[in-house]
Amino acid sequence: MKILLFGQSGQVGWELQRSLAPLGELIAPERGHRALQADFSHPEQLAETVRQARPDVIVNAAAHTAVDKAESEPELAHRVNAIAPGSIAKAAHEVGALMVHFSTDYVFDGSGTRPWSERDGTGPLSTYGRTKLEGEQRVAAICARHLIFRTSWVYAARGGNFAKTMLRLAKERERLTVIDDQFGAPTGAELLADVTAHALRATLQDGTKAGLYHLAAAGETTWHGYARFVLEQALAAGVELKASPATVDAVPTSAFPTPATRPHNSRLDTAALRAAFGLTLPHWQSGVARMLRETL
Repeated sequence: MKILLFGQSGQVGWELQRSLAPLGELIAPERGHRALQADFSHPEQLAETVRQARPDVIVNAAAHTAVDKAESEPELAHRVNAIAPGSIAKAAHEVGALMVHFSTDYVFDGSGTRPWSERDGTGPLSTYGRTKLEGEQRVAAICARHLIFRTSWVYAARGGNFAKTMLRLAKERERLTVIDDQFGAPTGAELLADVTAHALRATLQDGTKAGLYHLAAAGETTWHGYARFVLEQALAAGVELKASPATVDAVPTSAFPTPATRPHNSRLDTAALRAAFGLTLPHWQSGVARMLRETL
């Protein structure tokens, strides 16, 4: 089996290189690659890359993920998040490949307190959310053989993340202020990659499993709860901090105005994914604790 991976240098793409490698020949072109192009600002080149490689599976982990920056460069965000996935999907359909694509909780309006299911109506609040929604819609409409995974609050040991930021600030300051009215589940890139590999293999064996799924760690928290947990783990590991979990102050979203509107409710209902693929998703704390053990 031949697998074409886009976005291999990102947090999720990096882990996908590991999880997909045992399944077959993995091709991960980089931007500027002489033979195979992976420049998402030129979607037409991506389709040609698919036609040249003729893979059995295409995994797209590339995206314009700078949520606030997308507000000031909507054309680029649209090209990368919507037009490019559509271009890949068209070529995937032409060569008969299964396409895997990642989307986001930002396709919803963040209202209510109930976890969002795949059947719920969408209503993105930002350019990022709107372009990601259009991207998944294009993939679903053009390439019938697809897996689309919506996820939330992604982190990885590699690169920057919220936990590392909180630890840095806690070493510099005696008090921190963190938002407490946005709810979601921190989801590790490792988990996303491992579930993707499992679901991909199962879908190749049973095409009826293709479709849209929500994929996130179990449980829920706020950014405030997330920050407190990170500091608790760090202190337990003997890390010296100026701030403590008790000195993390809870504030509303309005305390940190941003160009892009964040959804308050990013909870995702993963029942469909768990039932279709026979999975048990670990609680968010276990993944974050493991990541911290690797980085502290």
